[in-house]
Amino acid sequence: MARSAQDEISASGAFARTASTFRNFISQDPSSEFPAEAGRYHLYVSYSCPWSSRCLAYLKIKGLEKAISFTSVKSIWERTKQSDEHMGWVFPASDTEQQGAEPDPLNGAKSIRELYELASTNYTGKYTVPVLWDKKLKTIVSNESAEIIRMFNSEFNDIAGSPDLDLYPPHLQAKIDETNEWIYDGINNGVYKCGFARKQGHYDEAVTKLYEALDKCEDILGKQRYICGDTLSETDIRLFVTLIRFDEVYVVHFKCNKKLLCEYPNLFNYMKDIYQIPGMSSTVKMEHIKQNYYGCQPSINPVGIIPIGPNIDYSSPHDRNRFSA
Repeated sequence: MARSAQDEISASGAFARTASTFRNFISQDPSSEFPAEAGRYHLYVSYSCPWSSRCLAYLKIKGLEKAISFTSVKSIWERTKQSDEHMGWVFPASDTEQQGAEPDPLNGAKSIRELYELASTNYTGKYTVPVLWDKKLKTIVSNESAEIIRMFNSEFNDIAGSPDLDLYPPHLQAKIDETNEWIYDGINNGVYKCGFARKQGHYDEAVTKLYEALDKCEDILGKQRYICGDTLSETDIRLFVTLIRFDEVYVVHFKCNKKLLCEYPNLFNYMKDIYQIPGMSSTVKMEHIKQNYYGCQPSINPVGIIPIGPNIDYSSPHDRNRFSA
């Protein structure tokens, strides 16, 4: 059983991500097993992880910080148990150990692994973030980011600071679902297929699909402000978390170097547009991102050297205001 992304390599040498395990859903229905209640749930994340970052982005832009608390782990993996060799997400011993990371305030866990073992004594899967934790039942509600963001979008509107912001509106749902599919396959997961490929043919196939998808996004964004039209949607948040890591990490670390993101004028300005949405910039900690990718994947970067650049200014002006919002 795979314990991290580095273990998810098929017999043919291709990267094959396994599905998340905890798939419960929080509901507005007060009679449900997991009802939407202020103060009941806690989100465990890593600032370095794109899947975590999409959930944290929703927490911020939906105005859910007062209703749902969150904690970030450290960026560098460490041993999670002395009895085996597993390396994974750990909490700092104090809130001064690494800026942005904090000790577990609920269970006193030393690692994300401990949370999974608290929730299920027989668990044998990956110890991944994000983790949406139920303080009342002391268990994991979900570790599937795609479903967590849907919960945050709709189920907490009675207590959200921005209840009118709907990133998955009914009239766009079919378009969002269709677009998410090819962006996930080609870009979100595509960069991992490039980076973890163990054979040239698998890399060639993945990198070709990646740049076809990026080219498609560039073309779309030359005609409209956002990927699915003139309004911000779920698809934009899902795409953003990969784009923000592209030139800083994926170009070098995952060998996605055919073309830099900054060479795509529409995509690059679009990325800055999303970054400058109130609340979004606080979800991006580039030090955490670079330390984790370059420092915790020895099969790709054995000595853990972290490149110095490119240090992009994401708060610089963009040109997306030329489209109506």
